[in-house]
Amino acid sequence: MVNEIEKAGIPTALITNMTAVAKSIGSPRVIPGIAINNPCSDIDLPMEEQLKMRRNYVDRALKAVSSAVSGQEFF
Repeated sequence: MVNEIEKAGIPTALITNMTAVAKSIGSPRVIPGIAINNPCSDIDLPMEEQLKMRRNYVDRALKAVSSAVSGQEFF
């Protein structure tokens, strides 16, 4: 799905901890996540820390979609 959206001219960033799968399907912008069930934060941390982690992932994703890439790139 990511590749189809990219073909339409819309940049995407895939946040996943399954980076091997992202690599094998050719996702152009990959952000390694924390866990399968919650890729953007660690549920064992206090909520304040989780929110900081989530904000960091959003910032990284915005940087990724703002960047031109050739091939795959990990952010």
